[in-house]
Amino acid sequence: MKFLRDALDKAKHNFEKGGKYNKFFYLFEAIDTFMFTPNTTASEKGVQVRDAVDLKRLMMTVVIAMIPCLVFGIYNVGHQHFLAIGQSAPLGDKIMIGLWQVLPIIIVSYTAGGLAEVVFAIVRKHPINEGFLVTGMLIPLVMPPGIPLWQVAVATIFAVVIAKEAFGGTGMNILNVALTARAFLYFAYPLQISGEVWTYLPDKAQTVAGYSGATPLAIAAQAGTTQGADVVVQLNNFGAGWADNIYSFSNLFFGFMPGCIGETSTLMCLLGALILIATGVGSWKIMVSVFGGAYLMGLFLNFVGGNAFVEMPAHYHLVMGGLAFGAVFMATDPVTAAQTETGKWFYGFLIGVFTVLIRVFNPAYPEGIMLAILLMNVFAPLIDYFVVSANKKRRLQRATV
Repeated sequence: MKFLRDALDKAKHNFEKGGKYNKFFYLFEAIDTFMFTPNTTASEKGVQVRDAVDLKRLMMTVVIAMIPCLVFGIYNVGHQHFLAIGQSAPLGDKIMIGLWQVLPIIIVSYTAGGLAEVVFAIVRKHPINEGFLVTGMLIPLVMPPGIPLWQVAVATIFAVVIAKEAFGGTGMNILNVALTARAFLYFAYPLQISGEVWTYLPDKAQTVAGYSGATPLAIAAQAGTTQGADVVVQLNNFGAGWADNIYSFSNLFFGFMPGCIGETSTLMCLLGALILIATGVGSWKIMVSVFGGAYLMGLFLNFVGGNAFVEMPAHYHLVMGGLAFGAVFMATDPVTAAQTETGKWFYGFLIGVFTVLIRVFNPAYPEGIMLAILLMNVFAPLIDYFVVSANKKRRLQRATV
């Protein structure tokens, strides 16, 4: 490491003001500060808050919290692959298949987004920060494993430019960047992002490599069809059904089902939530209120009734689709979420409510967490405004002249 430190110090003058590579100074600085602790310190004048937690450490904490979802997602991709071809395989083979499919998506995401960040840093002459460390991992985790790599690159660049840099960069965006990438693909290339992933259905006489089938949530949404109704009935009977109880509550909770790379396992999402809450990075109020809103909306729809999907047990909404992943990693985004403590309860609760409503009443889009979070990103400032206004009124009423 000393050799690398010396090499960077020796080359630094070429990137400073007056150097021949001055326009690439912020790229050099980003590499330097990413690999080593910055050698600058705060001035002794005035009051200074000295804390070991900076943006880089904050972003790395979120990345670490996503590791359980990533590791399980890699395994599950391989697991679903061998189910699709009707073969059993050892753990190592499943992981290798998963790595072969998932790693290129991660590499493309970081490469495309990193290049976009570098271009904007050079043009605008501002430092490159570590904000994309999290976004670059979130984007692959909300993608199906068979997504074309060029679409990942296009969506990542679109999200970085339109949802982030256009608003001023890290900390200035009003929409979650990773969800913007997924929304772009959903509306631009719906066939590849529609949730069609490897799966195995035992009612097929033969299975083939890469067999594409809908996720349990997508099938359940087809309650008007024979197949969809059958699945919902099996859910109502606590999962007694296809593929060794593939639709059982426990199977959905642990994540052994088709879906996007990082969102199938509610258990892994909860492990990530514990890390975020323990480190103070994620808001437990938002997480709890998202789950609470979804569950209460599910109970209300059970009471109203109408079709098999509406009458599906409310607790199944908590483990199907990407609700858990969205609640833990997307809704808690400190930039786009509500900032007031009371506002966080309303913000998360409405995300849960709208997620279930979109799932049940929008036949074209059975998964609702993405649209629900993006919608509430827009209304988060308004929620905070009303909370602050109400607080001012209460304080004025208590004030004495």
